[in-house]
Amino acid sequence: MLLNDKVAFVTGASRGIGKAIALEMARNGADVAVCYSSNEAAAEEVCQQIRALGRNAQSYRCDVSDMEQCSETVKAAIAHFGHLDILVNNAGITRDNLMLMMKEEDFDKVIATNLKGAFHMMKHAGAHFLKRKQGAIINISSVSGMMGNAGQVNYAAAKAGIIGMTKSAAKELAGRGITCNAIAPGFITTDMTDQLSDKQKEAVVSAIPLKRMGQPEDIAHLAVFLASPLASYITGEVIKVDGGIYI
Repeated sequence: MLLNDKVAFVTGASRGIGKAIALEMARNGADVAVCYSSNEAAAEEVCQQIRALGRNAQSYRCDVSDMEQCSETVKAAIAHFGHLDILVNNAGITRDNLMLMMKEEDFDKVIATNLKGAFHMMKHAGAHFLKRKQGAIINISSVSGMMGNAGQVNYAAAKAGIIGMTKSAAKELAGRGITCNAIAPGFITTDMTDQLSDKQKEAVVSAIPLKRMGQPEDIAHLAVFLASPLASYITGEVIKVDGGIYI
């Protein structure tokens, strides 16, 4: 198995892409710290599924926009598992609206969770990785951060910021054997895209060269690869998984 006896910390792991990544990493031999923001029952269900695969799992409630909570959560996970090998920054929210109608609080909240939250986790998990002289960081960005998206200036700004942060961290950490890469999903079938109307979904699919939305597992497979020894010479990259929508 690609991640045999590794320990992964996945934020936003109670549903969608984060859940798929947590489960796929467990299938590949990793124990998983399941980090969630509010739905304890869903997080515990993910933990049960991971344990059913024969791996260790523990859930942690954490508001990633809070620096101190991130610090304490990382410490708790290290105390439970003994160490961490992989960090996946997947936690994210949307507060969509046209720029001229967007409230300041909706802009700030998205930046605080999607961008600053990833920084908080990289800072605290990265310190642990530095001591161990190994580790893999995977940040979930979005093609929205590369090509923009109407009604999402806050979300696109956060996801673009993740790309710059990923490349900068990769340069800072590479000397200690730590990789840092980003995945930029396109339209993936999740709770977020389920909110689209049928007409909106048809318009999205028509713009995708592969003529379908992706599945959370499409992201999870790449995350496992980037966390594995097979990707040990890859760092600072942003890999799109978008069906070709941004070619």
